[in-house]
Amino acid sequence: MAARSLWRSRARVLAVVGTAACGGAAGGAVATSDDPATALKLCTVVPVRLARNAATAASIAFDYQYSLLGLPEGSEERSRVKHEVHLRSALKLQELCFKNGGIYIKLGQHIGQLEYLVPEEYVKTMRESMLNKCPVSSYDQVCEVFKKELGETPDKIFTEFNPVPIASASLAQVHVAHTHDGRKVAVKVQHTHMTDTAAADHATVDLIVNTLHRIFPSFDYRWLVDEIHESLPKELDFLVEAKNSEKCMDNFRKLSPHIADYVYAPKVYWNLSTSKLLMMEFMDGAQINDVKTMRKLGIQPSEVSKLVSQTFAEMMFKHGFVHCDPHAANLLVRPMPSRSVFGNKKPQLVLLDHGLYKELDVSTRTNYAALWKALVFADAKAIKENSVKLGAGEDLCALFAGILTMRPWNRVIDPAVDHLVIQGSESDRSELQMYASQYFSEISELLRRLPRVILLMLKTNDCLRSVNNALLQGSSLETFLIIGKISSEAVIEAKKYETRSLLRRLSVWLEEISVEARLLGMQLALWLLQLRKALPW
Repeated sequence: MAARSLWRSRARVLAVVGTAACGGAAGGAVATSDDPATALKLCTVVPVRLARNAATAASIAFDYQYSLLGLPEGSEERSRVKHEVHLRSALKLQELCFKNGGIYIKLGQHIGQLEYLVPEEYVKTMRESMLNKCPVSSYDQVCEVFKKELGETPDKIFTEFNPVPIASASLAQVHVAHTHDGRKVAVKVQHTHMTDTAAADHATVDLIVNTLHRIFPSFDYRWLVDEIHESLPKELDFLVEAKNSEKCMDNFRKLSPHIADYVYAPKVYWNLSTSKLLMMEFMDGAQINDVKTMRKLGIQPSEVSKLVSQTFAEMMFKHGFVHCDPHAANLLVRPMPSRSVFGNKKPQLVLLDHGLYKELDVSTRTNYAALWKALVFADAKAIKENSVKLGAGEDLCALFAGILTMRPWNRVIDPAVDHLVIQGSESDRSELQMYASQYFSEISELLRRLPRVILLMLKTNDCLRSVNNALLQGSSLETFLIIGKISSEAVIEAKKYETRSLLRRLSVWLEEISVEARLLGMQLALWLLQLRKALPW
């Protein structure tokens, strides 16, 4: 019986390999080019990537089936071996992403945020490598981009241009330069292969994901491929990114003036920016997960955590225009000039990489705000109502709430003031992994149902949770007080806008007072908890 099971597994793997190989022509056809050099590059690159994909998929699938063969479910031996296979497979996937580059690294970065869906070994491996160890284009390739875009090499355009990039990401890398008028700038240069191979890479990934879904129905990442297909062309146009950054800052000035000074995006120099080159003001600061440097700058990580929570809550619940890639490499912190409290400087959050934004229509934005308000106040009825409105369905409301908060349902609806707080302990992480394993098929179904804009909000939420964990080793009650306050303000503002009758306006006014009272009660509880911790007895 075991041999038959292993043979079936091999047959499935061979089917993946065969389908992938047969799709090479399709991938090439999608990415045809009138440039002979580009066409030749595609003819050699695409089949190689397909072969790598197939070989990696076959190796991982066979490793799981062969290594776990005959080990009883629930045994310590099976758990130990499964951990080892997870780690080996994660490293194989990491190697594949780095070798193929581009869209594959974007996928690897996303896997690094899926704590609720993939094993911890994958999350840790991808999170530790995909943000800071991306492939680098050579200086000759950088010069090639400059010549195509501006007609000159960097040494002719700048008085000084460092050929070694200070950062490299999946789509581009950043160099430091000095202009002829003495300004220090950051120059973002797109990797040369991205435009030529993006369509072929998408076709390849789409083929593999669809094939795996046909063979393993519970493996359904088609929504992720669809999202990348829609967002990647925008991310590859740096002029879109530049416009996004300016619109983001304009929203803070107009809609959130109370924190506009504390949020910043680098100034864009339009005269030297194109779809593949972006010149910006150079920014100094600590990376958001560099707590040690923050403290040296006189900035408290707890203050940074509150600012991050407030910034993105304003975007999601009030602006409806959301930076959807707030991972550690895209957020810097620097001290506000001349603003300090008892020697501690107030932080300013610098937002980088504005390529991936999502707009929420008024209805979605309001329902999402109402859902978070309900989560903070542990309102089971409102959680279910707004989860249904956002597409989760009545049967998966509790799971949706769990993914948003990383808390089981009994904790989500617990009336305790700190019911959503995650301590970041080993037991918390183990609990999350247990739920991810236990409800894998239900989570996959939920992700299939939800609109893509909400899936991007989940990704954003995952990134922010990771940032908070780096700053606080968990989450804090203050974070949820901020979310509760801003989401409540957004919901009440929407109701005021819709309401005309005097009686209805009175009802909204009473609701506003009630919300303020509950938030005040939570704030008092927080102060008492802090006081209790500070006392020596």
